[in-house]
Amino acid sequence: MMDTNLKKLNNLKNSFIGKRIAVVGDIMLDSYFQGYVCRISPEAPVPVVEVEDEFARFGGAMNVAYNIKTLGGVPLPIGIIGNDNDGKLLKNLMREAGIVEAGIIIDKKRPTTTKTRVIANNQHVVRIDKEKTFPISSATEKRIIALLKKEIKKLDAIILQDYNKGVLTKNLIEQVILLANENKVIVTVDPKFNNFFSYQNVTVYKPNRKETEDAFGIKIKSRENISSAGKRLLQELNCKYALLTLGEDGIALFEKGKAERSVPTKARKVADVSGAGDTVISTLTIALTAGADIYDAAYLANYAGGLVCQEVGIVPIDLNILFNAVKEELL
Repeated sequence: MMDTNLKKLNNLKNSFIGKRIAVVGDIMLDSYFQGYVCRISPEAPVPVVEVEDEFARFGGAMNVAYNIKTLGGVPLPIGIIGNDNDGKLLKNLMREAGIVEAGIIIDKKRPTTTKTRVIANNQHVVRIDKEKTFPISSATEKRIIALLKKEIKKLDAIILQDYNKGVLTKNLIEQVILLANENKVIVTVDPKFNNFFSYQNVTVYKPNRKETEDAFGIKIKSRENISSAGKRLLQELNCKYALLTLGEDGIALFEKGKAERSVPTKARKVADVSGAGDTVISTLTIALTAGADIYDAAYLANYAGGLVCQEVGIVPIDLNILFNAVKEELL
């Protein structure tokens, strides 16, 4: 539970408004086809899905940016899309959501990373991924750094959102962190396996259990395992805070020179965990920019992640829904 009162909580909520946060990473589009299976194809022993609805949503780093937007902030997504219809659709969604396009770079050598899900009779039938994961060119790296240098004085934080799709190269990671630290801008990280140890000297490093297990070649099952892994994250990444997300076991919070703290997860009916990690890093980061201490920021982030897990599909957290839910616990 946060150590706060309604007045402080309202002040924190109001401080979310207008925070400017850059999200650098792998921008994706999530596409959906929904319908029914009534027969098997005569061409092959596969179901024929009769589509009744199709729609698209933000995915990857763009979903993180959208969460910043719905939390009252001003996101600046920076990443790569292709010169294709999916890229055009993603830009249209950005315009509808009121998210600026200044950080979107078109790369004609790769498609817009798109995950297409086919859902029939309320069951996930198949997912089709369209992507190229080779590292971006040095020229594209320079364009991203130039964009950040132009905006850095206006930013409250930078989120590095990695899905191993090629945008966050080792060189780019190091340059972004250096730029952020030189300008005393908060930098938070949601890593993946590639370049796991390249995110040195950040404000918050937030891997999940599996990512940490894979990186260290260990299994995290006991409380002792969690403590050992968290201390190792602090030591090897030299970060100010390490947050180890543990799903239903909540978040383990580590800070140099201080005792480990736990942020428990409130019991909820889980419908879909997709996108919960995006919501956690978004809420955590904007809460820190609004003046929350690390425990309260982690508490709000964990709470937000739990709320979106109650929804089907990838949906962002809403500022009012989050704070109203937290207020109910205080009353």
